[in-house]
Amino acid sequence: MFDDRTDAGDRLAAALEARGLEADVVLGIPRGALPVARPVADALGADLDVVVARKLGAPHNPEVALGAVASDGSVWYNDDLLERVSPSEEDLAEIRAEEAKNAREKVDRYRDTDGLPDLEGQRVLIVDDGVATGATATACLRQVQESGADWVGLAVPVGSPRSMDALEREADDVIALETPADFRAVGRYYRDFGQVTDEEALEYLDRE
Repeated sequence: MFDDRTDAGDRLAAALEARGLEADVVLGIPRGALPVARPVADALGADLDVVVARKLGAPHNPEVALGAVASDGSVWYNDDLLERVSPSEEDLAEIRAEEAKNAREKVDRYRDTDGLPDLEGQRVLIVDDGVATGATATACLRQVQESGADWVGLAVPVGSPRSMDALEREADDVIALETPADFRAVGRYYRDFGQVTDEEALEYLDRE
């Protein structure tokens, strides 16, 4: 159990330092990851920036993640759920286009330029506050993998064992402090899991 996201970030940072992990850039997934990513970036002496993806909610049931799309259009689909939900191609294309637009708009709020910073030849660590389905993490990893980075990792305080296993196929390294066998939701492992506003998140980036 973590007190809050900052506590989780401090503990994650200590674990990564103990592993001797090195990174040039840490990318947090807004908004909730920024309080976790800030102490990680500080501990590793890395720049902190953002990578954005949006969940693709099922028609008529947006809480069900059919996949996720990153701000550059990189997409990941949960094939098992797609088969069960069977959305029409038109509905799926509409949802993907809308969420890609939302992801780009979120990037505009956090960065001066569209897309990612220059990651060519860099060691890049993506940080989130936790992994449930792994949808947004997968879309973010695929976007960064296409950026020319030399190494791409993912680090989280807590994650679903099944999702973390799947994410190992998407990254050079995947680290989670906790992977509870009875995992249900990320928020269960935080005493304080309140919403992080855009204004608060920008403070962690030292941007106004």
